[in-house]
Parts: sequence; C-alpha cells; structure tokens
Amino acid sequence: MEQLSVLSTRKRQRVAQVTKNSRIYKTIIEAIQEKKGENILSLDLRKIHEAVADFFIICEARSHVQIKAIADFIEEEVEKQCGEGPYKQEGRQALQWVLIDYVNIVVHVMLPENRKFYKLEEMWSDAASEEYKD
Repeated sequence: MEQLSVLSTRKRQRVAQVTKNSRIYKTIIEAIQEKKGENILSLDLRKIHEAVADFFIICEARSHVQIKAIADFIEEEVEKQCGEGPYKQEGRQALQWVLIDYVNIVVHVMLPENRKFYKLEEMWSDAASEEYKD
C-alpha cells in the first residue's frame, strides 16, 4: 500500500469544515467528470473517528495517460477555482494509482484492476457513499 503512506504519516488537520456543497468538493467531482473518469464514488468519512480525511473521492481511468490527465486537471481546476494546491500527492511515476491529498479530501484515481485489488470501498464500508454519473 505504498500510495497510502502519505495518509499514515500526517495528523488529521481540520482547516475548514468540508461538505458535499463545498466548492473544492464540487470542483474535484466536475474535473473528474470532464476528463471522463469512470465509476466515481465519494465516501463520507466524517463520522468515522479513525479516518484521516473527511472524504475520499475514488474514480477509475482506463489508461495511464487518462490517470495523468484526470490528476492534472483536478489540480489545475482546484488551484484555479479554489486557490488551493494539494498537501501531497503520490503515484505519478507509476500512474496506476494517483493519490491527491487536499487534507480533508483525498482523491484516488486508479486503474480498474488496482481498485478491485485494494477495495477501498470495502475497507471503509461503514462510510456513507454516493455514486456520480460518468
């Protein structure tokens, strides 16, 4: 679980209360949709004490090129519309699972086989989830 190391090395920070109506949350979802990310799911982790973020947003990409395009566009749009850069990111060299950490929202852009293998949805099955149309 190399990609998750960023999450285990930081303390949970509460910069601002994040909700599904927050500009950064909406911007991330829209950026994924714009670049044709698939099987978009958000996990609301706010009621889980052990969680390292308020939300996980997970999506799939069909190729390494699409993973890079989605991750780059998320960062560009969040910077442009919200004035925020990521706290940290991982996975840009292998482009099989890119993690973008915005402190209270962590974005996972994954190849379908990686998503099936790591099963983040099952790991956080007690979280409320919401699917978004591709």
